[in-house]
Amino acid sequence: MLDLTKSLAVLLLSAGLAQAGGPSLVLAIGGEPETGFDPVMGWGSYGNPLFQSTLLTRDADLTTRPDLATDWQLSEDRLTWTITIRADAKFSDGTALTAEDVAFTFNAARAAAGERDLQVMKAAEALDAQRVKITLTKPWITFAESFYTLGIVPAASYGPGYGRNPIGSGPFRLVAWAEGEQLIVEPNPQYYGPPSAFEKLTFLFTGEDAGLAAARAGVAHLVSVPAQLAEALPPNFRAIRARSVDNRGLSLPFGLPREEDGRRIGNAVTADPAIRRAINLGLDRDLVVEVALHGHGTPAWGSVDGLPWSDPQDRADYDLPAALATLETAGWHKGDDGIRVKDGLRAAFRIHYPASDATRQALAETVAELLRPLGIEARPTGGSWEAIARVMHAEPVVFGFGSHSPLQLYSIFASELAGIGWANPGYYTNPKVDALFAKAQSAESLEASFPLWAEAAADFGIRGDNAWAWLVNLDHVYFVSDCLEIGPTQIEPHGHGWPVTATIANWRWSCE
Repeated sequence: MLDLTKSLAVLLLSAGLAQAGGPSLVLAIGGEPETGFDPVMGWGSYGNPLFQSTLLTRDADLTTRPDLATDWQLSEDRLTWTITIRADAKFSDGTALTAEDVAFTFNAARAAAGERDLQVMKAAEALDAQRVKITLTKPWITFAESFYTLGIVPAASYGPGYGRNPIGSGPFRLVAWAEGEQLIVEPNPQYYGPPSAFEKLTFLFTGEDAGLAAARAGVAHLVSVPAQLAEALPPNFRAIRARSVDNRGLSLPFGLPREEDGRRIGNAVTADPAIRRAINLGLDRDLVVEVALHGHGTPAWGSVDGLPWSDPQDRADYDLPAALATLETAGWHKGDDGIRVKDGLRAAFRIHYPASDATRQALAETVAELLRPLGIEARPTGGSWEAIARVMHAEPVVFGFGSHSPLQLYSIFASELAGIGWANPGYYTNPKVDALFAKAQSAESLEASFPLWAEAAADFGIRGDNAWAWLVNLDHVYFVSDCLEIGPTQIEPHGHGWPVTATIANWRWSCE
């Protein structure tokens, strides 16, 4: 009770600060970044970086729009990007933003090796005040994704502590940040784009319960809520359910068991193509959405559903008889306890999930129940991410992904990434997929690469290897004040950041 009282006091203080001086907003849409508001360390990957500009941006339908960049060209050998930036951009401290700052940011992000994979970049250099040359070590078209996500920082003043006091050329500047409580920002008077419709924005970091309490009290104007609270709509609010590729899927270790560098790799049950095929046919994903997400999501067939590089044919209807027939034909027959056996091997495995994640727990438990009629014994097992990391190459895990880049597919299915960090945890390998990925990375543009990424789904997806059993795409649910118009939302990526802010420039206040 004391914690909630303290949180509400913070909310009321926020309201007072935010309302001074004109139209303002109070938002509770997620936690604050651990490394601060530093793009070099990953800030802005999943939404608008607020304080910084990016070279390019995407509108609500993911169409590319220029931001800092006015022109961007890729050389015929696919190794050199030449980018021209606008001449009127300034940082919030009044200094001019030049090509030197762009080159510095890209080089710093590569050296930092934070959340961004810029390792294919050899170097970035300023050709003059407005032109930047970025050289790659190999053709890699998804490098262009950094143009949408990497906010530009000032070369002259960037250093330790930047993330706590960011200087940028974006639409807002920082006013005050009480870590663990709130962030207050105001429009950047140096911003080259249309001015914000709001005098101040206050972001609350007081947790889901306090955020919802703030909405009920009329203090907050936009809050994100989990599926479990999506029906608790306060008066004078409406619920907006943003589609997402914030997916959850079940990894299915691909090869037979072995040990490598002290790690267990592979699983004798999930290595059987019939098991993987039967799981994908025998899961009623509509029921999974209803039971585990309370209806606030959509069935998932892949990790990029609905994006331009997805394959709309990479799906199959729920078909329990076909799943059972697949298992019988492959020699998996029910034993006395109802669990199928083949050559003395029981169709049994654990499904791991992070114990702190109620949604993944619900998914694991629901999937386990739905696999029972197939004669497959799945045992939901909660644990820490450290514990999951020790078994994820040999046992299924409920993972979550979601990105606006086709690099997501590469990280999940490319054989060269098997076992590297959290990439390709099941050690999936298929030379045809690798060849298509290589061809896609050598495309002349991101748009030209899309059909090649989609083509690979015929091999790694449901019509092919059934490398994963994808389950659901989460709805991102927001309670929005009836006075706030936020317009169309994007198909949102994984919810680690503040993806709803991607279209913040279009938000308007409709009440007097």
